[in-house]
Amino acid sequence: MLKISKLADYATVIMNFLAIRPEQVFSAAEIARQIQVAVPTVSKVLKLLSEAGLLISARGASGGYQLSKSAAEISLIEVITAIDGSPAITECSQKHKICSQESVCAVRHNWRLINQVIMSALRGLSLADMTKPLTTKDFVAQGLVISKASQKFVEQHS
Repeated sequence: MLKISKLADYATVIMNFLAIRPEQVFSAAEIARQIQVAVPTVSKVLKLLSEAGLLISARGASGGYQLSKSAAEISLIEVITAIDGSPAITECSQKHKICSQESVCAVRHNWRLINQVIMSALRGLSLADMTKPLTTKDFVAQGLVISKASQKFVEQHS
């Protein structure tokens, strides 16, 4: 199954929380309380996001975390990559010579193209986009085609 890790999911929730309040500085404990995730988990994610340059952290009594740049300047791919590394739908989607079947694989090229589409969608969505409900128009604006069945599924589960 294709999915991001639980920590990357938490990272998007944390970054969304901070994006809605860009001028404020929050402690790990306050973020954990607000998003209802354990403090150690939030602290771990905040550390990774800070190391990736997506957050500014300040120590001290009035310290805490805030976005390093505007939410519109932070792509969803940056958040996911900070936690999980660069997403790949298959092992060979981004790395060469890691599969003994690479030289004879008939679908490797297709998986790479599919991976590029996914990466493009994640690169095209900003943290600011994630602060509001997405619509199919957001994807169409990126040049991505959303099938009628996908539109119906999204509408039913929104």
